[in-house]
Amino acid sequence: MIASKGYAAQTPTSDLAPWEFERRDVGEYDIQIEIMFCGVCHSDLHQIKNDWFPGIFPMVPGHEIVGKITAIGSKVTKFKVGEIAGVGCMVDSCRTCENCTDGLEQYCTVGSNQTYNGLGKDGTPTYGGYSNNIVVHEDFTLGIKATENLAAIAPLLCAGITTYSPLRHWKVGKGHKLAVLGLGGLGHMAVKFGVSFGAEVTVLSTSPEKEAAAKALGAHHFVVTSDRKQIDSVKNSFNFILDTVSAEHNMNMYLSLLKRDGVHIIVGIPNKPHQVSAFSLLAGRRSLAGSGIGGIKETQEMLDYCAEHNIVSDVEVIAMQDITHAYDRMIKGDVRYRFVIDSATL
Repeated sequence: MIASKGYAAQTPTSDLAPWEFERRDVGEYDIQIEIMFCGVCHSDLHQIKNDWFPGIFPMVPGHEIVGKITAIGSKVTKFKVGEIAGVGCMVDSCRTCENCTDGLEQYCTVGSNQTYNGLGKDGTPTYGGYSNNIVVHEDFTLGIKATENLAAIAPLLCAGITTYSPLRHWKVGKGHKLAVLGLGGLGHMAVKFGVSFGAEVTVLSTSPEKEAAAKALGAHHFVVTSDRKQIDSVKNSFNFILDTVSAEHNMNMYLSLLKRDGVHIIVGIPNKPHQVSAFSLLAGRRSLAGSGIGGIKETQEMLDYCAEHNIVSDVEVIAMQDITHAYDRMIKGDVRYRFVIDSATL
């Protein structure tokens, strides 16, 4: 077994604190990565607090992982020691169901093996990237072409692919009007991708002070959603709304902003179910849809696209010891736009 150290929540009511544990030995198809940076996702906080479902404790969060390969198994062919690699939200899947064979492991009908707060194929708990190392099958390891600004690349493994995947699935691009609801870790990546793909992008936000930041990211328009006049001015306007908000919000109001046959795509996960009127959908043949992350192939495609087009996340690098304070700031929206842990501080 491989000695590891990280920060874990021992219970849903405890703060993250140092914890030593063991990872499996490197198998013949495995990659061992010395973690350099790990992004802080809002879902990390949701999961350690049991907001969505009962967790597996002790829990080591983190699924936006970038680091250096330090060992490989005897049958590994895709990677070499010394290369930079990434790990996202999954570390395995059944590999055989229809979705997995279609390259959509995130929708594995058996259930993909999550990077943390899940079980590996051997039935043991998985531990995430708030730690110094990780062992992953080569098929669920991502290649990182860029070697600079690795901290800003880490959030692409979740925030990046979570927004890239639906925009690609619905072929959002030139000639489309895209609204991005919320300007946080997910929202700022949605703006960057939407603009890069050629869409006309509007940011919908409750915070007027975010307008300058939205425009700096490339957004063409900004709408303050608490201003009734501004909301009325964009009714029946958008082909797509990419909803990144993880707090309660008025879905029916936002659905009214879609054109006929428009699609409202949910990628944020609030604590409580949305309340949606059937009339909001019937009144324009509108669709309400959801999208998870992406499969391994699409995630690699996204990383390569970002390397080619110089797209990274806007980040604030923190020491591991500052994670509780970072969570407090994240709840208040006091980050532009993603915290990233420097693993050298463990």
